[in-house]
Amino acid sequence: MTPWVRRLLLANVVMFVLIQGMPGLVQGLGLIPLAVLYRPWTLLTYMFLHGGFAHILFNMLMLFFFGPRLEERLGPRTFIWFYLACGVGGALLSFMTPYALIVGASGAIYGVVLGFARYWPREDIYIWGILPIQARMLAIFMVAVSLFAGVTGARDGIAHFAHLGGLVAGWVFLRSWEKRRKQRVVRRPSARSRMPGIRDAEAIQNWEAIPRERLHEINREEVDYLLTKVKKMGVGSLTAEQRAFLDRMAKPR
Repeated sequence: MTPWVRRLLLANVVMFVLIQGMPGLVQGLGLIPLAVLYRPWTLLTYMFLHGGFAHILFNMLMLFFFGPRLEERLGPRTFIWFYLACGVGGALLSFMTPYALIVGASGAIYGVVLGFARYWPREDIYIWGILPIQARMLAIFMVAVSLFAGVTGARDGIAHFAHLGGLVAGWVFLRSWEKRRKQRVVRRPSARSRMPGIRDAEAIQNWEAIPRERLHEINREEVDYLLTKVKKMGVGSLTAEQRAFLDRMAKPR
């Protein structure tokens, strides 16, 4: 269990328990798109409310299964910004249903599933623990269902535009994040910082032994980029997140 996944699970469960005794919180913290101008906090608070036990159970199970690996891949700080951005994206697209009261973390959760499918597209997901489906196919199915239901105006009590907004926001966020990482210019470190110590030398040895052929293409490109960076500018040029990423890729799987 990663730090932000644990905190998000706890926050959602605590809020669910609170609204059982104080149902008025739903009216105060739920999202009504047309009322956002004078209730701006609801762009965030709505994603910590749920309409029933089945609703929160489904969302939290999805977060529990898909969130930790994505948080490890993005790093804790980027992951929480990604999660919140997906939730806000879901809120913004909910303006397609301006008068509806919307609650739930589904927009953020759909974004998390999309992120998982982006980095591990061929990973098998077992529906009900039995039926296997690749992560990329699950993401495509979720997009198709949300788009169809939203456009046709399905009256099933589900905020399909919030789901679709979370998917769109997640895709835009990850594309932008990956582009910034590739374009980031790192200031050249001093000669001293480029001299590896004993621990750094061991780390470099482990990183160079990473089985690249087993990695997904995106992870493989990141590993190659960071190893080239180490060779040119030394271990000191890596950020803490970059070192942690290489360490995770070097772990036996």
